[in-house]
Amino acid sequence: MKTETNQLTTLRKGIVGVQFLFVAFGSTVLVPLLVGLDPSTALFTAGIGTLIFHLVSKGKVPIFLGSSFAFIAPIVKATELYGLSGTLFGLTGVGLVYFLMSALVRWQGIAVINRLFPPVVIGPVIILIGISLAGTGVQMAEADWPLALISLAVAVLVSVKGRGLLRLIPIFCGIVAGYLVALATGDVDLTGVREAAWIGLPRFVHPTVSWEALLFMLPVAIAPVIEHIGNIYVVNTVAQKDFVKDPGLHRTLLGDGLACFAAGILGGPPVTTYAEVTGAMSITKVTHPQVIRIAAVAGIVFSLVGKVSALLKSIPGPVLGGIMLLLFGTIATAGVANIQQHKVDLSNTRNIVIFSLTLTVGIGGATFTWGEFSLSGIGLAAIVGVILNFILPKSKD
Repeated sequence: MKTETNQLTTLRKGIVGVQFLFVAFGSTVLVPLLVGLDPSTALFTAGIGTLIFHLVSKGKVPIFLGSSFAFIAPIVKATELYGLSGTLFGLTGVGLVYFLMSALVRWQGIAVINRLFPPVVIGPVIILIGISLAGTGVQMAEADWPLALISLAVAVLVSVKGRGLLRLIPIFCGIVAGYLVALATGDVDLTGVREAAWIGLPRFVHPTVSWEALLFMLPVAIAPVIEHIGNIYVVNTVAQKDFVKDPGLHRTLLGDGLACFAAGILGGPPVTTYAEVTGAMSITKVTHPQVIRIAAVAGIVFSLVGKVSALLKSIPGPVLGGIMLLLFGTIATAGVANIQQHKVDLSNTRNIVIFSLTLTVGIGGATFTWGEFSLSGIGLAAIVGVILNFILPKSKD
């Protein structure tokens, strides 16, 4: 049974919204740190992008947009070839792929998605989204397993035994508990907090025209577009609604594309639907979009308050890693639930082939390369599933 937002006080809405931001924070700022962008800018563009998405999707879809991991390697390489400002121009072009897919869905209707991505394809893709993210959580946790397990244990305990407001904030409780333990053991570096200004604008970097960078980035967008579709189905399962029909997949794709375009203009990494926050919704049972918008606004505020931003950056990676171990598992479980919900017959040889090859290609890390074009991970696995669905003959009843 879902916890409706109108049953929550303003204070509780704010607390749950900030909790969702904490869930997304680690990954959102990690991407810019790895590619040489400003993490505060990424936090700002994630908040702005999420609000743009909600505006386009009529405020109906509970999705948070954060920095996309799919663009880490391409941004690093493109920066070497075309410079940072040229790379940002290439990133604005990512939205074009979303726009084209949105137009296709609007033109052909939902049927085109059902033909391209039936449940036997969508199910393993959703499972892959959770499994592929699991490595990130483990890598963050393994730097200090005791600290990560403390955060995880508190989150699990609160989610299972908590009552009332406490049960709505297991992730927040896990992070606070882990952070306090890290403080007590001297594992938190507060130098950045002491040196940070109270108010400060993110470092915005504007793009300069580089058509080469644009062409370089366009193929990369295929994977996150496919991941977007998979995540929409995850959110459908968690929220027990059909957002593919209302407000429509064409609107969610358009909203994500506009958010990516805005991120490139302002100097942030492209954004994508965040499975981490969807996992948090699954645990807390709070799925109202208004709470997600609170998280987006909180992200913008935190990006402008230097002290708060620095404090968030001081959260040890193992603390976030312990929490992510729980969240990513819930996403994979949602994929299994999607298979069950649509009653996919896994005793059927055709379905077994599609399901198994989609999983093994994604988990095995297969890569398809053709010149400058490269596709791997979830994107390649989803395309394999789509192709198999088209070429394998359907058995007669």
